Order: sequence, then C-alpha cells, then structure tokens
Amino acid sequence: MFSADRLRALHAVAQHGSLARAARVLHITPSGVSQQLAKLERETGHTLLEPHGRGVRLTHAGRVLAGHAARVVAQLTAAETDLADLRDEILGPLRIGGVGSSLRALMPDVLATLTAAHPRLQVTVEDGEAVDMVPRLTAGELDLLLIESWLNRPMPLPEGVRVATLAEEDVSVALATGHPLADRATVDLAELGDTAWAACPAGTEPHEALVQALRSRGVEPRMRYTLTEYATQLAFVARGLTAALVPGMAQTPCPPGVRFVPVDPPLRREVRAAWRAGGDSPSVRACLAALSAHGDGG
Repeated sequence: MFSADRLRALHAVAQHGSLARAARVLHITPSGVSQQLAKLERETGHTLLEPHGRGVRLTHAGRVLAGHAARVVAQLTAAETDLADLRDEILGPLRIGGVGSSLRALMPDVLATLTAAHPRLQVTVEDGEAVDMVPRLTAGELDLLLIESWLNRPMPLPEGVRVATLAEEDVSVALATGHPLADRATVDLAELGDTAWAACPAGTEPHEALVQALRSRGVEPRMRYTLTEYATQLAFVARGLTAALVPGMAQTPCPPGVRFVPVDPPLRREVRAAWRAGGDSPSVRACLAALSAHGDGG
C-alpha cells in the first residue's frame, strides 16, 4: 500500500519538473520531497528518479507510477471537495424508506423536483412497514422515513428520532358496493360486528389501529385476510369478501365495486417524516422542505 503523501510528491514532481517547484506547491522543503520519494522507491522496489543535468527526471518506472498517482490524487481531491461541500451542498446518498401508500402519494413528485435541482444527489427508496424500518433508521441504515401514526393509536418512537407531520387524513371503511351499509353517509364500526376484515400483518400500525378501533366499539375483530398492500385489500373488498380500513392516500388506485364510507366517530391517520437526531444533513433538510412544500400544495 503506497502512502497518499508519497504519491502526491511524485505527482507534483511529474507536473512541475523539479524537486524545488514540487516542494513549493506542496508547502514542504525540497529535502522533504526527496525523502518522500526515497521512501516510495523502497516501497516499490523501483528507481523512480534519475539525474538529469542539474536536476532530476522520472525514470520509466517513475512515469508509469506517476500516471497512477495522477488518478489517485485527482480522486482524493474530488473526495475532499465533496466532503467540504457536504456542509452546504445537497449531494451524495440519501436513503429513504417508508410505507407504500405514503411513498406513492408523496415521493414521485418530490424526488423528481429535488433531483432535478440537485443532480449530485443519489436517492434510493424502499418500501416496507414502519415497525421494521424504524430500527434501521436508528441504526443509520436509512436517512429518512415516511411513517404513519393512527390517531387512535399513536405510533411509539424510540429516543433520538425526530418527526414532522406532513399530512393528516381521514380513514374510511372500504365496502363492496352491494354491502348493506355501502350507501350510508357514515358507519359506526359497531355495526360491522359480523364482518370479516382484511388488514396489514399483525404488529404493523394499520393492523393494530384497526384492532383497537374495533374493540373500542365493542367488536372483536375477525381478521380473515392478512394483506400487506392496500391495493390487494381493495381487490378482495370489491369481490364482497371482506371490509378494510383505508386511509385517503391508499384509496387510489381502486377497482370498480368499492365504496369508501367515513367512520363515525371519525378515524384519522397522520403521515410523518422521521429522521435521527443529528442526522439532518443538507440532503435530509432539502427533502423535508420539499415534502413540506408538497403537503402545502407546492
């Protein structure tokens, strides 16, 4: 492994043609440059400089290594620039996770605008359940999350996680159009005591919120279908197989044959952005600003 400082010294001599000029560029003495190159010769097992008139010139081995040194120095300079730019510029990786309905409703427009404005930003996105993704956020594997918190069952978060509410929306019961209650202006969950339900997997926020909402109305849930995606739940609803609780962002796309009926008393869901305390990099802040502007109709 060659020292970066020694490669810089070789690169400077190759560029400027003498030890003295290389020393001025590197802000060290000519003897310091000479010592760096002597150590590099011992590391490589090759003579890199040879006398030439009153000065020195690169040997063939020196020219070969100098070509590599030029690329290494350029890459190191670019790395130093990027790290310095991180204080102000929006660049590099931004790892986003979130629940599918929120990602679908919010992220396409936000990221299209954000990446057009900041082409050096490298965004990756993956969907999943908040219960699985919050530990990855706290572990530093993700930078930003879109999570949901149902107001009848607020989502608990560990210390060190910051949140901002992006949207609050109504939750409705999805019923087949032929269901006896489908034409109602509102429905009390107590009226659905004999209904089979579709829900996201146990332990997820939608599942637990549904269970709590039903039990608060004296109904013991009959969880017949465990379906991660709302689109799949709605397909089952359309065929008269089940009912589902569906927030506003997840109501499209919707197959024919489904009616959304507001719940009485109302149910609501918040969509929140979450990030680590101290993890609000310029890229995270820019994404939060874009999400907030989108939520305000920007």
